[in-house]
Amino acid sequence: MQSCQPSSSLAMEIESANQEKARSFTRGWDWLKAFPCKSKDKVIRFAKSIRKLGHDDPRRVIHSLKVALALTLVSLLYYCRTLYDGFGVAGMWAVLTVVVVFEFTVGGTLSKSLNRSFATFLAGALGVGAQHLARLFGKKGEPIVLGFLVFLLAAASTFTRFFPRIKARYDYGVLIFILTFSMVSVSGVRVVELLDMAHQRLSTIIIGGATCIVVSMCICPVWAGEDLHNLVTSNIEKLASYLVGFGDEYFRYKSEDDEEGKIKVSNSDKPFLQGYRSVLNSKSTEDSMANLARWEPRHGRFGFRHPWKQYLKIGAISRQCAYHIEALNSYINSNIQVSEEFQSKIQEPCTKMSEESGKALRSLASAIKTMEDPSSAKIHVENSKTAINELKFAVKANPLEKTNLLDIVPAATVASTLIEIVKCVEKLSEAVHELADLAHFKPAMEPTVSPEKPQPLLHRGTVNPVLHGENNNHIIITIDANPTDSPETEKSEAPKPSQRQDLVV
Repeated sequence: MQSCQPSSSLAMEIESANQEKARSFTRGWDWLKAFPCKSKDKVIRFAKSIRKLGHDDPRRVIHSLKVALALTLVSLLYYCRTLYDGFGVAGMWAVLTVVVVFEFTVGGTLSKSLNRSFATFLAGALGVGAQHLARLFGKKGEPIVLGFLVFLLAAASTFTRFFPRIKARYDYGVLIFILTFSMVSVSGVRVVELLDMAHQRLSTIIIGGATCIVVSMCICPVWAGEDLHNLVTSNIEKLASYLVGFGDEYFRYKSEDDEEGKIKVSNSDKPFLQGYRSVLNSKSTEDSMANLARWEPRHGRFGFRHPWKQYLKIGAISRQCAYHIEALNSYINSNIQVSEEFQSKIQEPCTKMSEESGKALRSLASAIKTMEDPSSAKIHVENSKTAINELKFAVKANPLEKTNLLDIVPAATVASTLIEIVKCVEKLSEAVHELADLAHFKPAMEPTVSPEKPQPLLHRGTVNPVLHGENNNHIIITIDANPTDSPETEKSEAPKPSQRQDLVV
């Protein structure tokens, strides 16, 4: 019996090993059979993502073709024998320049191209000057002087990158300055024809940068200023859509009941309740576009010194309004019990505040989009401020002495948040008016009929009571079709006989 135990355990181990191999083989075979289908699905998903990326913004496809065209043009420095004999291996710097400086927008391309060109020129000139200065100290003192100058200028240039203004607009130029000065200064010790090398590199960099600028501006240009203009307009429109629909959504939900309780409103089914969220994270995009827009020349409706900083001010106020809306949005689907009596008192003024604020924002967005005077928004701003006074009067006129304070707090918070939103809309209106003055927006279209001049009466007549019958309730209204003092009578040479119509009422 004891001798059989080892053999049985060995058989079990062999059997388990065979089962494990079988399972491994089965898994491998299943993976191999599923591999074509999985690969096909991945390829299809990848193709769909590429299609979606290009469909969302077709300018991306055009930008890729523009970069390829610029690289092809500068490659002629190598393909053409005449150009290659003039620039030699330094022609590779033109190719590197295109790869580095060609950006999606015209402003980005101009910024990097000009930064790279001027930084290369300045650093090359200083590098050559430093080389000549170091040679005055002999062969032993030359490396020491060059090392000291490299250390000094590299430290000073790096420190300037911490300044916010330089960081925003000239950071790339400072980086190229440090790189070029160090290369020219150090290579000058071993390279004899230093001036020829610096001239070739500067020339090829200028050629590469100029090629990028021409292609970027002449072939389907993408202007950072126009994108900033459209982004600010779109953000204001999103806030307006939310505010116009908030009053109905909030009070409808609070006033409707079903058998189980409150009826919840799904924000995912209403896109206008979610559009404001993109405004909260737009600061970095707006700052980047404003910095690039300052480099762009006059284009379209935008002048060379267009007030791009004012767009940043408008964007900051829009985000402030969006933060208030974020706090307001949490009360739409809230299950907190609210005093119906108090809610009914504030419903009308709160709805009016929300709708009028939204209408004011839509007027401001339309004014920015069309670059016309935004005076039409003032009416809605004043109406929203009037609604605040109506809210205060409604609360004071009907004090709620027996109402629980906790039942009032949620609705009171909504009302106070709406008041803050009205203040933000007023500040936004002032900022847009300031932009209109700085950018010289077109005056708004004047109405065809001036409201200040009263319109003349078309007809004039008399009302005479007439005793008729037992009830004595009839009146004769006499209408003169052509009164003697009407403008038509004054213009005519001979007055026409008066045409009278008697109406019995």
